[in-house]
Amino acid sequence: MALTTSCSKSADVTTTAGGVKLVHKGKLTTCTHLPYAPFQSEKNGKVVGFDVSLMDLVAKQLGVKQDIIDKSFETIKTGADLNAGLCDVAAAGMTITPERKQNLDFSDPYFDADQALLARKGVDAKSLDDIKGSKLKLGSQAATTGEDLAHKKGVDSQSFESSDAELNGLRTGQVDVLVQDYPVVQNWLKDSAVKDKFVLVGTVPTGEEYGFAVKKGGNPKLLAAVNKAIGQAKKDGTYKKLYEQWIGPMPKDGAAK
Repeated sequence: MALTTSCSKSADVTTTAGGVKLVHKGKLTTCTHLPYAPFQSEKNGKVVGFDVSLMDLVAKQLGVKQDIIDKSFETIKTGADLNAGLCDVAAAGMTITPERKQNLDFSDPYFDADQALLARKGVDAKSLDDIKGSKLKLGSQAATTGEDLAHKKGVDSQSFESSDAELNGLRTGQVDVLVQDYPVVQNWLKDSAVKDKFVLVGTVPTGEEYGFAVKKGGNPKLLAAVNKAIGQAKKDGTYKKLYEQWIGPMPKDGAAK
């Protein structure tokens, strides 16, 4: 999937045969925030990942191609990009929260995600309470639920714009440990250079669920199409295939964690 950029409001809202409104003819325009592997990242000039593959299913259902725009997570989660007509749908490994529901219409949940703590080897911390008590330096990704959780626990953190910048902060010693979604940390640890220096020291069960989002009150037929694609993928085995391709083995209970 090719990556494009956009800063202006679309002027050519169109409607598919099924009555779904799109900001560009023949395209399902997706706002995401890069990089956030394994959900979305750039590889060999293309944007790939679990979210990308699921959105491709929606696009295929609508008879169009997916086009991806890289935007700030802040403007995605507040609905600003969707309200400005920059994209049709937001797919950014985004947790469904009551606050975000005020600005976005979310799809059915498609992924369960706990938080994880990644630290330099030798750092003694298994929880946010340990980090606070030992006065360790914590890194977090800006505008995320992991950062919010740390702050609610009374742990100050150094905020990084992206997941890659957060990991680099750990690499360069700016922080001792970081908090990030568990599947993202899992993906980092596939890299031997990361695995040699850092270790998963703890998980933080949160009950978080990811959802895709459309403009608040603005595109109910597209939301229905997204839910239909998710449901069909889970029924016909496509979801499991994509999960194992991008995330890893499915949990034995069938849940996406």
